[in-house]
Amino acid sequence: MDSTKERGCRAPEDPVLCINDCDFLGSAATMNMCSKCQKDMILLKKEHAKLAAASSKDVLRRSSSSDESELALAGAAVASADLASQISQVKSKEGLKKCTTCCIRVGLIGSSCKCGDIFCAVHHNSDKHNCPFDYRNAGQNAIAKVNPIIVAEKLNKI
Repeated sequence: MDSTKERGCRAPEDPVLCINDCDFLGSAATMNMCSKCQKDMILLKKEHAKLAAASSKDVLRRSSSSDESELALAGAAVASADLASQISQVKSKEGLKKCTTCCIRVGLIGSSCKCGDIFCAVHHNSDKHNCPFDYRNAGQNAIAKVNPIIVAEKLNKI
C-alpha cells in the first residue's frame, strides 16, 4: 500500500456517465464528458470566442466610452445563451437511437413502428408498446385501394 502512494498510483474510480446523457463514459479529466462531447464543446467555445471578439469590436466602434461596459456585459450574456443553445442543438443532431419504452440503445437493430417511434426487439410488437396506430383501418383502406369495385354495364334488351 505504501509503495502505491509513493508511486502516485490511484485506485480506479467508479465509472461516470457523460453529463450530456450520450450513454458513454466520461472522466474527471474531461469534466465528466466523453471525448466526443468534449471536442464539440471545445469547438463551440472557439466559435463563441470568435463571435464575442467580433461583436466586441463592433460594440467598441459604435458605442461611447460610458456605454461600453453595459454593452459588453449584455453581449457576453447573449453569447453565453447562444453557446448553451448550440450545445443542445449538437446533442439533438446526434440522434441516439433508443427504445421509446425502455430507453435501451438499439443501434442498428432498432425497428421503427408505424406510430413513428423506435423500439428494441422486446417492444417492437404493437401490443408490447401500446401503439396508437390503427392497423385495422389501414389494412381495410389498403385492400379497398388495391381491389376496386367493378360493376358491369347493363345490357340493352332487344
